[in-house]
Amino acid sequence: MLGPSSSEVLGQSRISRKYTKTYFVAPKKLLSAQGLQRFCTEHKIKLSKIDHIFLSRVCSETAGGLPGLLLTLAGMGEEGMSVNLWGPSDLKYLVDAMKSFIPNAAMVHARSFGPTVGSVDVSTASSGTSDDLYVPINDEVVKISAVLLRPRYSKVSDTTKEGSSELDDPLVGVNHLAENLLVRRMHSTAEFALKPGDLSVVYICELPEIKGKFDPKKAAALGLRPGPKYRELQLGNSVQSDRQDIMVHPSDVLGPSVPGPIVLVVDCPTPSHLQELSSIHSLTPYYSYPSEESKEMCKKVDCVIHLSSASVTCSTEYQQWMSRFGEAQHIMAGHQPKNIEIPILKSSARIASRLNYLCPQFFPAPGFWSLPQLKSLPSVSKTPSEFSSCQVTAENLLKFHLRPYAQLGLDRSGIPEITSRPKIIEELISEIPEILDASEHITQMLHGNNVTNGGSATMQANKVMIEEPWLHETALPSCLEGVTREDVEIVLLGTGSSQPSKYRNVSSIFVNLFSKGSILLDCGEGTLGQLKRRFGIEGADEAVKDLRCIWISHIHADHHTGLARILALRRDLLNETPHEPLIVVGPRQLKRFLDAYQKLEDLDMQFLDCRHTTEASLKTFESNEDKDVSESACVPSDQKNGSTLFAKGSRMESYWKRPGSPVDSAAVFPLLKTLKEILRDAGLEALISFPVIHCPQAYGAVLKAADRTNSTGKKIPGWKIVYSGDTRPCPELVEASRGATVLIHEATFEDGMVEEAIARNHSTTQEAIEVGDSAGAYRIILTHFSQRYPKIPVFDETHMHKTCIAFDMMSVNLADLPMLPRVLPYLKLLFRDEMIADDIDVATVAI
Repeated sequence: MLGPSSSEVLGQSRISRKYTKTYFVAPKKLLSAQGLQRFCTEHKIKLSKIDHIFLSRVCSETAGGLPGLLLTLAGMGEEGMSVNLWGPSDLKYLVDAMKSFIPNAAMVHARSFGPTVGSVDVSTASSGTSDDLYVPINDEVVKISAVLLRPRYSKVSDTTKEGSSELDDPLVGVNHLAENLLVRRMHSTAEFALKPGDLSVVYICELPEIKGKFDPKKAAALGLRPGPKYRELQLGNSVQSDRQDIMVHPSDVLGPSVPGPIVLVVDCPTPSHLQELSSIHSLTPYYSYPSEESKEMCKKVDCVIHLSSASVTCSTEYQQWMSRFGEAQHIMAGHQPKNIEIPILKSSARIASRLNYLCPQFFPAPGFWSLPQLKSLPSVSKTPSEFSSCQVTAENLLKFHLRPYAQLGLDRSGIPEITSRPKIIEELISEIPEILDASEHITQMLHGNNVTNGGSATMQANKVMIEEPWLHETALPSCLEGVTREDVEIVLLGTGSSQPSKYRNVSSIFVNLFSKGSILLDCGEGTLGQLKRRFGIEGADEAVKDLRCIWISHIHADHHTGLARILALRRDLLNETPHEPLIVVGPRQLKRFLDAYQKLEDLDMQFLDCRHTTEASLKTFESNEDKDVSESACVPSDQKNGSTLFAKGSRMESYWKRPGSPVDSAAVFPLLKTLKEILRDAGLEALISFPVIHCPQAYGAVLKAADRTNSTGKKIPGWKIVYSGDTRPCPELVEASRGATVLIHEATFEDGMVEEAIARNHSTTQEAIEVGDSAGAYRIILTHFSQRYPKIPVFDETHMHKTCIAFDMMSVNLADLPMLPRVLPYLKLLFRDEMIADDIDVATVAI
């Protein structure tokens, strides 16, 4: 099992007899496939070994990391790789959505099974169950069968069914009967039409039987000489005796065969699916035999992996269904609170603990809850009271051996040990004794305390400061006057490029406005998992609910493939609360993906093209804001009396209707008005997009806070945060960054790799800093580092007087900005012994 916890989950069954194939079954819980690449890198599991991926359901929970995985595989080797992707029929919606940004070469082996979603399955409508058994894989290694599981909808009443007594009643008129039959068919269609996301799958994995042991004494007694005929018998073929006029059959010389191991993977997402699960006749042969007479008719199941949540598995009905498998081992791999105490990404957690010890103000402690706290929640407090002897809680890297048969059963040897924070800090102090003084000095420095000249912390600090003569104070910008710790905090959720790695996730920046909500700038794969690591499970839910807007810079997968999961979670969290759809601002290519994906599941969002949020377009909008936008936007220009908002040749018409970029003005203007209101409620003046040099339709963003008045009536200008997205240095970025309070700039490559940066339209560290310097930015935060720098990138200290290096989960409060560059020398101390390269296979896709 890879990561069976409530933060990231993906189930693995390595079931090949020859260990030549690997099959992944992606379960449902939370991030599932999101985080797969990071976890595999952490534990040296080679993605190139994957031949098949089976989805138990198709939604953001089960397939959130699939686009990134396909892109990674497509970039492996000279010609790339592709895998066989299997899932229920609504898989086609996901495939159609991914085609908007994934090359066809990575998509050619996607296959689905089951009834067409949106259609009426007559057999299901009449019987309430489905017994179709699909067999995607059946070879000498394994047979994998799929049984579809759909929710059991309530039937129409007996008096409205075809075949009821009403049909035989001679008093019923012909017209009335025909009318009733039509109404009944309409009811049946409405109730049994499958919707995207309804289908779940139970997978049955069966290995071939194990032949009995060959007995050479029996073979000799039957007149066989040692040789090729022995082999033929072992393969199951009959042969002619060498010394006797008889045929020798395998059963004559082989011991009794042993049935091959059988594993079931069950994803039963709702109680409605449970009603169907207990009625599926296709599973009957796998239930434990009720009597000795029926023993030969049944197949013994060795292991059942349950991907269902505790709210389903702890129910009496589900427990009774589990009991049908007799002595089978049950592995509960849904929401398992036990695993929350164990970091899935141990290397990343170790770095985070060390950074937190050195500088807790910029690197807060992880937000995971402890197990006692979790047990107080209703969703995880229940534990099954029956059949517990056959149930185990899934853990990271728990194995269930299928071959060799002598080792059949659970194997806990690979389960990661719990590494406590005190042990990590003890190791750190042992490695770098100076870190004690450094931590003490940073704490005093950030709290504004002066350190006496005789203190050991001061001596260490002076030593560091002498090594960094470039470090000096800069004038405090007026926007920071009187700023409090409840104004704004920038949380760097992901600071790596291209693909998730052991130490750095891909791009995402969480702008926390505290009581006024929050904004996400980019949303790469695993963003939700990072929010949980930073704020805890409940805190992440609150952060998602309080989102005011999500802004996406460009269509590359490392910047947007976490978006659907965040939107789907927000939809679920606010399901019973009155709310408005979330506005997503991004390039128009992203809209094609979201439009296609929303056929699979509702994301409860509205899309606004980045082009409509540029400074020029916003000025045009504001200049016309006093007009009757709703009427003007909906009425053709040649039919308006007096309104010239979209008149032919007008400024608006020429801007919004440029060749090749048609715009639905009726939708754009209300959205711009809504966005302006949302920003105003969040204390922001504007969210402005500007074009940058990277790929088609790539943008950077400016967040500008509204001006405020202090207690004496003095007007204080609002702060300004600029995010470069992915880009080469360009005039548009410099202009947008004029007077920025914080410039968050990508620095994918070190200074010596300018040619590579130019070739891929990225920036070097020095180029990023020069952009900030030329624009007069107060502070520069460097991010989006190539994964060839696993822990800390290469940089030239002479340029870093107003700059800091970003790490995942780094949290920069505006109140701490003056001290930000002073932390850098201590970060150098923390990573002084680190190698520039690590055991990470650097990919070149999606950057």
